[in-house]
Amino acid sequence: MMTFKRITQTSSDLYRYAEQLLQVSFPKEEYRDLEELKQFIESKPCFHFNVIEKDGKPIGLMTYWVFDTFCYAEHFAIDPSLRNGGYGKEAIAHLCKTLTLPLVLEVEAPETEMAQRRINFYKRQGLVLWDKPYQQPPYRPGYPFLPMYIMAYGCLNPDTDFEHIKKTIYREVYQTEEN
Repeated sequence: MMTFKRITQTSSDLYRYAEQLLQVSFPKEEYRDLEELKQFIESKPCFHFNVIEKDGKPIGLMTYWVFDTFCYAEHFAIDPSLRNGGYGKEAIAHLCKTLTLPLVLEVEAPETEMAQRRINFYKRQGLVLWDKPYQQPPYRPGYPFLPMYIMAYGCLNPDTDFEHIKKTIYREVYQTEEN
């Protein structure tokens, strides 16, 4: 059975597992400073920092934010030793079933084979790619905005919901205003 175990204390072994997985799975410019991450975990109730467990064993990481009309999945990674085993598909299905609000996430522009594969993976899980320009704000000072796209699952419309979603993510997740 798959579960998401929310981490609220950064002194646990599960937190250390997730922090290491974050660093292995994402380039430094794609996640916030680890001290700031710890502060978010302990002080932001809408931020959910989860270890994905399968039959009680940690296998991945899923972070998401719960807002007024949607949830935003920020980071998702399966342990490299367990990839291509169906766990990613199961984790996304579990997330979509568990959340009561529509889900959005950012994906890299489909300019590389890996980015295209990632988009297609999410499409197979029922997410829809929104064809609207979107720039991911930098996590760290001095880094540039990154060209991304939004993908969504649930009752959201890119024509009516995009601006609200973008402004909320910019303000709450990246703590910045629009680019």
